[in-house]
Amino acid sequence: MKFEDVISLKLNQITDPAYIQRCKATLDRDGAIVIDNFITKKALEQIRLEGEAKKHLAFFTNQQHNIYISDADLSYPEDHIRNKRVISSKGCITDDKISEESVLRTLYDSDTFRSFLKTVLNEQALYSYDDDCSSINLHYASEGQELGWHFDNSSFATTLMIQKPEAGGEFQYVRDVRDADKGEMNFADAEKVLTGEIKPNMLTIEPGALVLFRGRNAIHRVTPTIGDITRMMVVLAYNNKPGVALSASARKTFYGK
Repeated sequence: MKFEDVISLKLNQITDPAYIQRCKATLDRDGAIVIDNFITKKALEQIRLEGEAKKHLAFFTNQQHNIYISDADLSYPEDHIRNKRVISSKGCITDDKISEESVLRTLYDSDTFRSFLKTVLNEQALYSYDDDCSSINLHYASEGQELGWHFDNSSFATTLMIQKPEAGGEFQYVRDVRDADKGEMNFADAEKVLTGEIKPNMLTIEPGALVLFRGRNAIHRVTPTIGDITRMMVVLAYNNKPGVALSASARKTFYGK
């Protein structure tokens, strides 16, 4: 499929400076932007079919981790928010399982798409991962599977919603809980998010939507899927520096290889 047939270009004029600046302003203001109907219905269906056909290749995990997705800090008690464990359970197929002819690869590799992202995200350049797992991932969350509360280590995330479940699978977040660059962890408010004292915001994301999200300082999660329809979501991962690859241990943890 040609790039022109992947993105709904009449709705999303990603080469128009005014459109790009509107998207950037929304992301800067809200820390997130959901661009509905970003890809065409034909492209969406092709991705969904590829996802269905390759689901059996997915690596499924059921992990306990802290909200910082890091090793425990033994200077704090085990039940302290710094070390408290949450659960993430999902499946994932990696970049090497995405076919060369895939709509996802057409989109991911497009210079036009990267140029749009670069400006909206305020990055000087965007590069693919220098490994065969990380650049394009297709995630599956079947009944009961979820993504636990956490902060991202990267400054931005780029995702596409492919298939919504019958219920559940809600993306919830609370902005500016910490300031990672200053080392201000704000344990008190992080604890209140997990206990429900601070109510999260929610993004409404329909199939075909592109989501740009700044999750380094915003704690977020995806609630458990309810029903027989699997939630399918694509992560399009870029780096602002060339030559970045996941370590062997990280690949084993996240991808099972």
